[in-house]
Amino acid sequence: MDLTIKEIAAACGGRLIPGEGADIDMCVSGVCLDSREVDENGVFIAVPGEKVDGHRFVGQVFSRGAALAVIQETPEAIQSTTGEDITGWRSLLLVQDTLQALKDIAEAYRKKLSIPVVGITGSAGKTSTKELIAGVLAEKYRVLKTEGNFNNEIGVPLTLLRIRQDTEVAVVEMGISDFGEMHRLSKMARPNICVITNIGQSHLKDLKSRDGILKAKSEIFDFMAPEGEICLNGEDDKLTALQEVKGRRPHFFGLGGNPGQEVIAGDIQSHGLWGSDALIRMPGREEGFPVRIPLPGRHMVLNAAAAVCVAGLLGLTWEQIAAGLEKLSPVSGRGDLLRLSRCTVIDDCYNANPASMEAALELLSLADTEKTAILGDMFNLGENSPEYHRQVGICAARAGIDRILCVGEESGHMFRGACGQGQERGRIWHFPTLETLLEALGREPEMYVPQGCTVLVKASHGMEFSKVTEALKAL
Repeated sequence: MDLTIKEIAAACGGRLIPGEGADIDMCVSGVCLDSREVDENGVFIAVPGEKVDGHRFVGQVFSRGAALAVIQETPEAIQSTTGEDITGWRSLLLVQDTLQALKDIAEAYRKKLSIPVVGITGSAGKTSTKELIAGVLAEKYRVLKTEGNFNNEIGVPLTLLRIRQDTEVAVVEMGISDFGEMHRLSKMARPNICVITNIGQSHLKDLKSRDGILKAKSEIFDFMAPEGEICLNGEDDKLTALQEVKGRRPHFFGLGGNPGQEVIAGDIQSHGLWGSDALIRMPGREEGFPVRIPLPGRHMVLNAAAAVCVAGLLGLTWEQIAAGLEKLSPVSGRGDLLRLSRCTVIDDCYNANPASMEAALELLSLADTEKTAILGDMFNLGENSPEYHRQVGICAARAGIDRILCVGEESGHMFRGACGQGQERGRIWHFPTLETLLEALGREPEMYVPQGCTVLVKASHGMEFSKVTEALKAL
């Protein structure tokens, strides 16, 4: 990577302690937080944690060939704690805060890059939209994308620092839970294209309202490139109100539900859980071109429209766009379809908020089998959490789901909302804990998951619903 030890020291403002014979003008090979992943001539950032302190591994990374270790403990303190001889170590950079140093290094590196960065945020659908955008852009470019959910103040800088000379576009997911976080992420990423998927009810404990969420998410524009472009969900009432940002008019994508949409995915023909066909209209192809989206649900068609919007700005042809969409596959834990011996599982257990719950229930309703929804608590919804859970229960009952299993303390409100819709009470259950659910599934699987049915598994990440998916595999 095109970043020298001297430049890293300048970016962090720390005290550089060169090792014997060190070349501080050499370019380093990479940056990491895990001592096991350090490369020859790489940089190791020693982060103190609750269970593991990276400073305990500084000697090991130098034995593996690291060129620089960024530390916030003095070399003498490290030597005293570990008992290691530090005289043979290569260069050290002493800073006040190593996590801040990580962000400073990423920001400095990003400023040296000329490739376009696509920044993606929103209340729901960020990861799926990131995967769609990266998949379509790969038809023309060498693309680097955020891996997994590395979308916070540690994941974003690590993603940026993975960019290499052969990378032509970077697609970076950016997630937040409070004001100011997106400002800091934008300062590092400096996106050329900003994408916002929606403004829903998430992280309301700190952001309070959808207006607060809009304000926090809009911080993505703070360090947008001067010639930057903006792609917004034209179906979202809060986003459609943003008719101008920093003197630039956004590009709106959608399903044709509102005027002013530049990219429209219309004439949708659902194939149930196996995807949809749609007709895409975009500048230069107003007559439209057909695409196959092998991911189920209208929300995935909307995410595909976001990918088309970005791809059009980066010069892909409609043929390349159609080919990229057709090759897409679901992300594990985010609407992934699992065909098991007893049932088909819609594995959407990674996270949840009211909007994504509603979209997932709509998806389950497309199944042509009996349907079971296993739904858990949604976290960080603030003082209105009981009502949001009640509304999800109402939505589940109205969606025609045969069996509704509500799991967790907050999901008691979900249970009562579902029961209030007049559905047979025997087909709606409340389990106070994950453990009581797993016990019931193991004891009477046919009651809750009859042979051949389709099961939705969805809750906030902290509910550990991946254990539910594993339990269904074992039935």
